[in-house]
Amino acid sequence: MTLRSAQWYAGENRNAYIHRAWMRRGIPTEGFERPQIAIANTASDLTPCNAHLTEVARSVANGVYEAGGIPLELPVVSLGETNVRPTAMLWRNMAAMATEEMLRANPIDGVVLLGGCDKTIPSLLMAAASVDLPAVVVPGGPMLTGTFRGVTLACGTDVWRLSEEVRAGTLSQTDFTRSESSMIRSRGHCNTMGTASTMALVAEALGTVVPGVAGTPAPDSRLLEAAHGTGRLAVELITEDRRPSTFLTKANFANAIVALAAIGGSTNAVVHLLAIAGRLGVELTLDDFDRIGSRVPVLVDLLPAGRYLMDDFHRAGGLLAVLREVRDLLDPDALTVTGKPLVDYLDDAPIWDPDVIHPREAPLVAQGGIAVLRGNLAPSGALIKPAAASPHLLRHRGRAVVFDSIEDFHARVDDPDLDVDADSVLVLRGCGPRGYPGMPEVSNMPLPQKLLAQGVRDMVRVCDGRMSGTAYGTVVLHVAPEAAAGGPLALVRTGDFIVLDVEARRLDLDVPADELARRVPNEATVAGFAAPKRGWERLYVDHVLQADTGADLDFLVGSSGSEVSRESH
Repeated sequence: MTLRSAQWYAGENRNAYIHRAWMRRGIPTEGFERPQIAIANTASDLTPCNAHLTEVARSVANGVYEAGGIPLELPVVSLGETNVRPTAMLWRNMAAMATEEMLRANPIDGVVLLGGCDKTIPSLLMAAASVDLPAVVVPGGPMLTGTFRGVTLACGTDVWRLSEEVRAGTLSQTDFTRSESSMIRSRGHCNTMGTASTMALVAEALGTVVPGVAGTPAPDSRLLEAAHGTGRLAVELITEDRRPSTFLTKANFANAIVALAAIGGSTNAVVHLLAIAGRLGVELTLDDFDRIGSRVPVLVDLLPAGRYLMDDFHRAGGLLAVLREVRDLLDPDALTVTGKPLVDYLDDAPIWDPDVIHPREAPLVAQGGIAVLRGNLAPSGALIKPAAASPHLLRHRGRAVVFDSIEDFHARVDDPDLDVDADSVLVLRGCGPRGYPGMPEVSNMPLPQKLLAQGVRDMVRVCDGRMSGTAYGTVVLHVAPEAAAGGPLALVRTGDFIVLDVEARRLDLDVPADELARRVPNEATVAGFAAPKRGWERLYVDHVLQADTGADLDFLVGSSGSEVSRESH
């Protein structure tokens, strides 16, 4: 076996001397002949959900060293969903690009990817797919459930719920603030089936996590045990030359889509899986999510679509118990990072609590996967998550109330004179990948205060942005093309009628085609689009693709491999 790192360390020339000498700090001479395993660590105090990953990295390192490798911690770009402005999604591609370049540039043979908060696992997998070194993911895990006044709190979801109650006048600001210190009980990411939990579980279904690990709570000692074992596996990946391109196929993505539907996962997973597939050269389309996943039953009774939280999910059997129930929908040949098919891990995966993980014959929702909508308002597609929507709104015709930007929305939504009722359709544009920029999580628009006071708790909402995986409601999102890319969403006017028919997979603007052809975006709409002059934002806006293909940058799609173009001098 010839190690990639030997290109740096082998030989007696000056360059090899420099590489060894500067890395010799405690590494024995024979250490340079062992597999060099990077631990790509997204730990950061400013990414609170990932702050504990340094402890996890130590367990990984112990496993690597025990198996005969040399562990090397590599801090990489970390994106904290709650803190980064304007939206963490703006930098997902940058984090992926930076990680890819650091993996390629350094003398390493494989990598263990440590992620947790929403964009970190997708960016790490995009990087690993592009550089194509042996790689395996250790998800950081969800937090434990907090309580306030004897009631459990769902991280993220209850922020939206409680804030709406304050706006409706049914919860005091004082009590809302008091709940703050109870919301985050422990280390770890959100304990709902938000994007962080979704991406960890989907990464396992994809085959990039050791089966049975995703969903282990962050404070659980079994996470450290799994991290240790993953470190050992990383060394095996080198000896077996098991790289992402050797086992990640269309079948793996099909299994990930089935898992996404069965767990009632976040719509954000769609844009991330499309981007990862794009890096691998796997032909995955938006229609695959509807074709494969839309009829899959939702089996997991977790907030925001259900009642329970992630530590309940783990004790009830976790992802493998879910997948066992839908085994007939999985591709039996899709391999995992261990070299074995995913289905081989399902024989001993019982459901321990059928209230949390429903058996196939008694699903939470019979057909609850993500639905892909098309029509003259979304020619390239849009998404809706029926399990998080109100059933009576899944077929609806309503008058549009249009907002040209998120700033316009915040300025007018609570205006008592706003011409809106419960049947209206709230339309927010200028929030797509290019328009904002970064495609923020603003699609689940707060309802107008005067309607909240009347008892209204859901309305149809349409947006070219994203929605937090912890959110809920009848929200049509990821509308493509976005308004800033010339999509018809830019042409909607207040008073137009919008028709939503989820069963028929339609989203249409009820305006004659000839009239629509004559329309141009109004000045306020265009003024709301991003127009950065420099830096990453300028690069992003000039090169970002649309949501229906993963919102990657056009020049990052595909793989460049692990070879370095020039030697060091």
